[in-house]
Amino acid sequence: MTGATKSTTDIAVRDAIEADLPWIAEIYEHYVLASISTFDEEVPDIAEMTARFRRLTEAGFPWLVAETPAGVEGYAYAAPWRDRSAYRYAVEDSIYVAAGSVRRGIGTVLLGELIRRCEASGKRQMIAVIGGSTNVASIGLHGRLGFRVAGVLPSFGYKFGAWSDTVLMTRPLGDGEASPPEC
Repeated sequence: MTGATKSTTDIAVRDAIEADLPWIAEIYEHYVLASISTFDEEVPDIAEMTARFRRLTEAGFPWLVAETPAGVEGYAYAAPWRDRSAYRYAVEDSIYVAAGSVRRGIGTVLLGELIRRCEASGKRQMIAVIGGSTNVASIGLHGRLGFRVAGVLPSFGYKFGAWSDTVLMTRPLGDGEASPPEC
């Protein structure tokens, strides 16, 4: 799952399937154990990853993988922002790229397709909840794809013996707030 080139021509984005979950779990494990990109402190097992996958995909939310000849090198999904009905047009994105595959355009391709899919489904707002104000890679990726910082929650997560901020970034989808959604 490594690569040194910046080419995006060998990256295919597709719907994730349950057979991808071992790849997805391996990618996520790195972030749980070595970063504040997630505030999970224990690596979820395959049963938990399967439950998360099924819960979202069965509810109609996109879960995508980026695949190269080396295999699955990243994944992204959308989830409900909150469970109150007024938030039904807002989604939260999550995106993870294999540690050895960063800076190859995988995140850009994945997040771009996730945005497109959410727009096509009628969603109007997307929020990124980014672990750590020092997570410049995620903040930069989201910024390049039209997200703007909406706020910072100071010292909202405690991991690896230190407090970390949570950065909130938002992006309108489709018409955003310019028109009412189709009900």
